[in-house]
Amino acid sequence: MSMRVLMVHPSGLMYSEIFLRLEPLGVERVAAAARAAGHQVRLVDLQVFSHDELSGEIGEFEPDAIGFGVNYLANVPEVLDLARRLKRLRPDRFVFMGGHSVSFIADHVLRQADGALDAVVRGDGEPIIGRLLDAVEGGADADDLSRLPGVVSASGGGPAPLLAAGLDDYRPARDLTRRRRKYFIGELDPCASIEFTRGCPWDCSFCSAWTFYGRSYRKASPEVAAAELASITERGVFIVDDVAFIRPEHGDGIAAEIERRGVDKDYYLETRADVLLRNREVFERWRRLGLRYMFLGIEALDGAGLDAYRKRVSVDENMHAVELARAMGIAVAINLIVDPAWETAQFAAVRAFAESVPEIVHLSVMTPYPGTEIWHTQARDLVTRDYRLFDIQHAVLPTTLPLPVFYRELVKTQAVINRKHLGLAGLTQVAGIAGRLALHGQTNFLRMLWRFNRVYNGSRQYADHQREVRYELPMPSLTGAQPGRTDLYVHSRPPRHAAS
Repeated sequence: MSMRVLMVHPSGLMYSEIFLRLEPLGVERVAAAARAAGHQVRLVDLQVFSHDELSGEIGEFEPDAIGFGVNYLANVPEVLDLARRLKRLRPDRFVFMGGHSVSFIADHVLRQADGALDAVVRGDGEPIIGRLLDAVEGGADADDLSRLPGVVSASGGGPAPLLAAGLDDYRPARDLTRRRRKYFIGELDPCASIEFTRGCPWDCSFCSAWTFYGRSYRKASPEVAAAELASITERGVFIVDDVAFIRPEHGDGIAAEIERRGVDKDYYLETRADVLLRNREVFERWRRLGLRYMFLGIEALDGAGLDAYRKRVSVDENMHAVELARAMGIAVAINLIVDPAWETAQFAAVRAFAESVPEIVHLSVMTPYPGTEIWHTQARDLVTRDYRLFDIQHAVLPTTLPLPVFYRELVKTQAVINRKHLGLAGLTQVAGIAGRLALHGQTNFLRMLWRFNRVYNGSRQYADHQREVRYELPMPSLTGAQPGRTDLYVHSRPPRHAAS
């Protein structure tokens, strides 16, 4: 016997309307694990499918279970509304949710669902999905489900989540992902995604990657990583690791396997300045293999900001890393965090910096997320708990400037990207690339060049605050207090083999 299982990824967020739209890698991996457990699985990605198409898929497939992968808080209201609708249509269908962000607030989300969700899965989904579905198929009730590791039901939660022992099992079920030509990041159009490592050993105050994994760090073997790369049909590949090539021997090992197999791809990745500086040879080797673009999380242009975020890197190191990437011929997208306390002078300084460097400068608004330290120390100051505004593009903390002025300054600063890299200027720089992609039917990148002013609009962002709020985030239990490190962990017991 087996269950019919439909896995669903929610709709895209604001920034995905322009800069990227990535394949739902986490959902693909959980889908692979469910299929390995003997269940029939399909996948619908609402980034590229409509709600009506989802309804059609459900009517045709008639799934026994529907699981939503929710990595971003801003998607929670959409999923809760869908869950309520699904339960009304067929109350006996098992509906569940999992993912990074909801793992920190599973009890709260379950209560908000008011019976529309049967369970929320905390932590890694791959090692528990088979057991969960088998239990449901066997007639398990809420009490039975709550005894499964990481599963929260109406009866509460039981044992801690299971940590996937490694990344070699359950290669993403990419064959289940349709309309793959819709996935892109910048000029890599189309673009697949791949995961070489999982976890982050740093402890930045604004980030929940390290708290989610309990500071564990796991790696795919070079052989499996290279074999997966070789199986990917897209030329563009985004390496989604929180910090790429922390361990140089691992990066070299995968590179050696790629060279042996003759894999020819173009790569995009994200890393830290100090990792790039320390492991220069690895990045140079990957540049020869096709590394074209990287995100560098600079976060702040001054030492005080870096200290506040606990980046454990200096301003000089950050700038040196940018220069090094530039010398290697790797295009860099610099990310900076906008403090809601900024006044016009700080915005002007960032605009001047963005104009002075050839790199793209992205801005994200400082946002306390559940699972981060600043959630506990700053959440009492929140001006909204509307899930939809927790997308790093809206201000959820008090702004020094009047909110409409804050957004005006934010968009004015982000517009440097539009002026230098998008629109007519962008098309002039990349006309050959855009033309080649268009000849192959790929228009994601070309469309991106003209969308900035429609998507990034201060009036639109301010208006988002005026919407009716049906679902709100909970308040943290330790409001205003500095939490203990392990109090924040979802996975509390890293495996012995995890790198430290």
